[in-house]
Amino acid sequence: FSGVLSLDVLRALLELQERLAAVSVWVPGSGRFVTLRDVCYAPLNPSGPAVGDCAVSSVTQFFQNNRSHLERSAPQQHGQSQGTADWHDHLIYCV
Repeated sequence: FSGVLSLDVLRALLELQERLAAVSVWVPGSGRFVTLRDVCYAPLNPSGPAVGDCAVSSVTQFFQNNRSHLERSAPQQHGQSQGTADWHDHLIYCV
C-alpha cells in the first residue's frame, strides 16, 4: 500500500472528517447555527440525526470512522507462519 492508501493519509483524512463534523455556521436568515446534523443524509435516523448517524462515503468508514479501529493490530497465525494483522488486512477483508 502506498500513496492514498497509507496510514498517514488515512489518519489525516480521519482528522479532516472529524474537523468537518464539528463545523457550525451561523445562518442569519434563520437566526441559528447550522451543523452537519442539519444537512446530512441519515437514513437510519432521519428525524433527529446525530453526527454519528450521518452516512459517510469514505475509506475511513471501513474503520467506523474511529481512530482506535484504524490503529488496531492483532497477532495472526496461519499454519506455521506468524504475523500481525493490521489496517492493511482489515481493508483487504472489507473490499
